[in-house]
Amino acid sequence: MSRRASGLKAWFLQRATAVYLGLFGSYLALYFMLSAPASHAELVAWAASPWVALGLLLFIPILLAHAWVGIRDVLMDYMKPIGLRATAMTLVGFVLLASGLWAAQAIIAARAFQ
Repeated sequence: MSRRASGLKAWFLQRATAVYLGLFGSYLALYFMLSAPASHAELVAWAASPWVALGLLLFIPILLAHAWVGIRDVLMDYMKPIGLRATAMTLVGFVLLASGLWAAQAIIAARAFQ
């Protein structure tokens, strides 16, 4: 996200992503509290069902975008040396990207093995 996406756009993105994260997180919490799968096979079958897989695949980039905006704003506010800030933002970006790719691969693999 560039400096132009600061302010109101970043604030709105944080709120919009928080709504989805809250709703889907509540669904996950209720599902696992009320009818948790008894085995790994049941968990994989649940995660591979089309609506849950779609929800999880949407959850990953939304969670990463939410995290990126928050971390980016903190780094921009509290790290004054531009070189240190750029390095930290690059490392955080790579970690978030790698995490997202790993999570998407896990969901797609669960769908393929069903």
